[in-house]
Amino acid sequence: MPELSRRQFVVYTLAASTLTVAAPLGCDAPAAEGATARRSDVVVTGTDDEMLVLEITRDNKVVVRLPRVEVGQGVTTAVAMMIAEELDARLTDVDIPLAEARTRGNQFTGGSNSVSSLYGPARNLAATARARLVTAAAQRWRLPARVLRTRDTMVVAPDGRTATFGSLTETAARVRRPRVSSKPKPASRHQVIGHPTTRIDARDIVTGRVRYTGDLSAAAAKPTVVARPPTLGGKVASVDDRAARALPGVLEVVRIPGGVAVVAESFHYAFEARDALKITWSPGPLAELSDAAIRSRLRAAVPALGRPPRGSAQLEERFEFAFVGHAPMEVLTAVADVRARRAEIWFSSQSPMGAREDIASAVGLPSSAVRVHVVRGGGSFGRRLNHDAAMEAALISKKARLPVKLMWSRADDIKHGRMRPAFQHRIRVSHAQGRVVAFAIATASVSEAWEGAAAQGGIAASAASSPLPSDSGLYNFGKLSGDSGSVELAMPLGAWRSVDSGTVRTAEEIVVDEIARTLGKDPVAFRRTTLRGKSVRAVLDKVATAGQWGRTMPAGQAQGVAVHEEYGSCVACLVEIDAADPKNPRVTKVVMAADVGTAVNPRGLEAQLMGTAVDGISTILRAGLHIDRGAVREGSYADFRWARQRHAPLHFEAHILPTGGEPGGAGELGVPAAAGAVANAYARATGTKPRRFPLNF
Repeated sequence: MPELSRRQFVVYTLAASTLTVAAPLGCDAPAAEGATARRSDVVVTGTDDEMLVLEITRDNKVVVRLPRVEVGQGVTTAVAMMIAEELDARLTDVDIPLAEARTRGNQFTGGSNSVSSLYGPARNLAATARARLVTAAAQRWRLPARVLRTRDTMVVAPDGRTATFGSLTETAARVRRPRVSSKPKPASRHQVIGHPTTRIDARDIVTGRVRYTGDLSAAAAKPTVVARPPTLGGKVASVDDRAARALPGVLEVVRIPGGVAVVAESFHYAFEARDALKITWSPGPLAELSDAAIRSRLRAAVPALGRPPRGSAQLEERFEFAFVGHAPMEVLTAVADVRARRAEIWFSSQSPMGAREDIASAVGLPSSAVRVHVVRGGGSFGRRLNHDAAMEAALISKKARLPVKLMWSRADDIKHGRMRPAFQHRIRVSHAQGRVVAFAIATASVSEAWEGAAAQGGIAASAASSPLPSDSGLYNFGKLSGDSGSVELAMPLGAWRSVDSGTVRTAEEIVVDEIARTLGKDPVAFRRTTLRGKSVRAVLDKVATAGQWGRTMPAGQAQGVAVHEEYGSCVACLVEIDAADPKNPRVTKVVMAADVGTAVNPRGLEAQLMGTAVDGISTILRAGLHIDRGAVREGSYADFRWARQRHAPLHFEAHILPTGGEPGGAGELGVPAAAGAVANAYARATGTKPRRFPLNF
């Protein structure tokens, strides 16, 4: 990303309790959002979309209102590091609250782009604030600004005098032309960025001080649960709520599109009353459909492959991937207080601006009358791109005329929430004279087509769009071709971590192993000779060396490897598996290497890679959702078999290549490589060719 000039910023000066510097993107905001002051003065107007707001309070706290949501990925820590770096502030003095839904700008959290999109704006923002603070201190001390230094959230004079940033806010608010440079530091001077850092919220998370939506007591909201149909898209035909209403603590029972809601004095009372409801359900539109029929339709929807090059031999394979739930640890929860002329909502959202629009439409209010507070979430993996719970909570609050705290149960989210679509892929590799001369892939996925999609709000899943094996030039595989089809079904689908790449690239990496074997070449050596980019070869070389690729292993055990390139980053993964019992394989070792340009927080990146390794283990070996006569069979972690501690690798290591430059994306990067490596390791350990995932499905 090119360096932004000062003209691309809006700087707000608050001549009172705070110095506020804001960088809005794509809007001319009238004031710094969330700042409190007696007056403000717009100094520079620019065009930066991020709407970052930086405040320095009199008690020397640096507060940045973040237009993203924290769902465990560590974005608040990464942004705090950027701010601390350019301000020369102590990291403990930086606070990163989440901004509520705005009217303009960019508040989307997804696509592994939060750090990369905020890197320039956040550093420029803090560098501008630092220049103003130094200038304010120079005026106070009547010294040349160039002789002053900053450290530990204060300005330091050559004679040892110090002034905290907080003590300079009022003077800094009147600075129009800083006397020192407001450009960010060169990477060579970084003391915070690029250094492994513990999360700024780590202690609060493990001690229970962090507050999630379920912890809020906002608006004195009443506990609420919903009785849902036994099949996807089922409807209430009739309901007898007399027994439920007679139970203690029950405040209201209301019908909504998704079922029947119970509002009570406690969740215990709410669940008891929900179970006492006598409901007759009309079956959903998929009531006669199960997995076998869906797989058959998908197979028929995979487009035919074109003719291969003349004189070439063919390797052709088909792959099947099941539906997968997001199942974040924190179940969907939302607090809603809907009145006649206004509404206020609290929940964790990856797209709060869109959520406000959808909620406003659902309750019949103008969007200007709806206020959305963004709360941190306990996991997401794409699930919180949709705002099902918030829209339901708003509708229930309106009908019940009460503020409510709606909580979906674990079964609610797995059985009625969004899921990664099922996919099928057909891949053909054409080879001649010991090399690949053409690579063709055709894919089909389930896409969403049902009237309930709008009621759930957010991003719906659609058919994959003509994936290619080397969209970014990954392999030198000659002529590339791709096509896609879809099967439209009335079911709730959503973007799951790494979206299409999670299955497309996984299947491609399995085929890369297969063609290497066909050509009589070692999988790593074959990749080295066919990968086009230096960066991806470098991460492959790193895992091969660190993981001792090719070492002798006992019978039933083997190594597997895979690579991936996306989001301006690349990654390689080496896996060791013990499949002596093929029905109960155990990944024993994972080695990953990533090149993401500048890794703002290498420790956070390592945690992200570790998470993707568990994703790969889960979706390849264990975890998927069955559709059984229009219903999702699974309903808890007991049967949606995500990898647990006993399935985690005994040894994990991550290597971050220090290449520098602008940061790339990392949150979803490792999923395809981890999944491909697990599948390849299992195939080599068992001498089989797994083509349907998860293996135990």
